[in-house]
Amino acid sequence: MDYNTFLDTITRRAPVPPEKVEPLTRATLETLAERLTRGEAHDLASELPKPLKEQLVSPTPDAQRFGLDEFINRVSSRAGVSPRVAREGIRAELNTLRDAVSEGEFRQVMSQLPKEFEELVGVPG
Repeated sequence: MDYNTFLDTITRRAPVPPEKVEPLTRATLETLAERLTRGEAHDLASELPKPLKEQLVSPTPDAQRFGLDEFINRVSSRAGVSPRVAREGIRAELNTLRDAVSEGEFRQVMSQLPKEFEELVGVPG
């Protein structure tokens, strides 16, 4: 999936203003990089279009431990949107990631996130 298709897919899936899709996408990936181990963030980045890879540089080798509410708050703050808009953007982006990367890679990403993320994107537990 190329960069424009990735953003277009999120735009179709998320009830958010179109001009907020790119900032939400970048904020979600930056926050995901904090939540994943450096190795997993690197593996995920390897399957994404180049403009999305730079957001997935993990600041530390170890994953930070925080739940969905903190994830939403960080994305909301970074993207300059309400928590409700951030939540919808995160849901759309994770579902788009599921389509954009291999099934195994998506499973690896989700395995590092709390169960509440699976509930957000509708992944069977």
